Amino acid sequence: MAEGTLTGTDKKPRRIGITTGGGDCPGLNAVIRAVVLRASLEGIEVVGIEDGFGGLMSGTDSGVRTLTPREVLPLLDRGGTILGTTNRGDPFSYPGPGGARVDRSAEVVARARELGLDLVITVGGDGTQRIAFDFDALGLPVIGVPKTIDNDLAATVETFGFGTAVQVVVDALDRLRTTAESHDRIMLLEVMGRDAGWIALHSGIAGGADVVLLPELPYSAESVAAALRERIRRGHHFSLIVVAEGASAIGEEVATKAAAGTLGGRQAPLLGGAGHRAASQIAALLPDLEYRVTVLGHIQRGGTPTAYDRLLASRLGVAAVEAALRGEHGVLVASFPPDIRTVPLADAVNRVRCVDPEGQLVAHARGLGIEFGDRPPGVSGGPPPEG
Repeated sequence: MAEGTLTGTDKKPRRIGITTGGGDCPGLNAVIRAVVLRASLEGIEVVGIEDGFGGLMSGTDSGVRTLTPREVLPLLDRGGTILGTTNRGDPFSYPGPGGARVDRSAEVVARARELGLDLVITVGGDGTQRIAFDFDALGLPVIGVPKTIDNDLAATVETFGFGTAVQVVVDALDRLRTTAESHDRIMLLEVMGRDAGWIALHSGIAGGADVVLLPELPYSAESVAAALRERIRRGHHFSLIVVAEGASAIGEEVATKAAAGTLGGRQAPLLGGAGHRAASQIAALLPDLEYRVTVLGHIQRGGTPTAYDRLLASRLGVAAVEAALRGEHGVLVASFPPDIRTVPLADAVNRVRCVDPEGQLVAHARGLGIEFGDRPPGVSGGPPPEG
């Protein structure tokens, strides 16, 4: 779906930029690699823009550089991004003197034109794509590539980085299970997921968690405690609880750190403490049990991408260049398995794709006996395991 044509013409682009923004995740380098390799087959030069849009602003430490196939070929399995990234560099609201916010977007557009960029491929989540959408409206053509470990970007079924993050969490659950069983402990694992519990839900099912606490389903500590008592009655003296960082008890705000920061160019609270708070609430009801809390944090963002994330990132990179060849811009290359297609970039911004509490995935988790703590004690979506 073409939102427009490149600089008002159907000509093939000669020079395109690529930038990575927001939090890093495995697969970013695979996208960069795919864009350069596909573009090179058409004789298109690719310019890497460093540190988000910072490379297009004067007075920053970042810059731009030409990317070659030889340089990017070894990047497929490398985590992070060779271009650098930031979630504090919104050109429309850039930090200025004395804490003021300054609009430097015109500077970015002027620099892009000076460099002869026909289009910029923006790799990022909702914050990055919102900025990209605004630039497209200003006359700087963009094509978005969806990236976020939280898998919460609207207008796409999946984002690369998510699968690797889930695998990291499942590996942690596998390790926590053995020590939990050995010591008869309740292990709580806090994972990322500000507004959406996709990581917690997927890893909870794949990692055999007993309780999963999601932002979309405010929990009752009493319900969780009742589920743990039932497990003990059945002979299970340990439990694994996955807590999304945005999860909260019914009637409570999410747990936050003292400081506030900038996320995707907008002010947002810095989350932290959901796992410890849940442990304290449950321990008040079951004081005779031992509780341990592990916070994975940025471990979920780093390391080598899984095979599937490499595949998805590579396909999205190729699809972005092919969309440019068709003259499209103002679009997001989105994954609707088994296909990749373009959708209006407007569909991907200003809203978050959350877990559906009444959806099939939650229902299947309940069918496995997983407790979400959102229902009165004794009420569940499926019987707990007998064994």
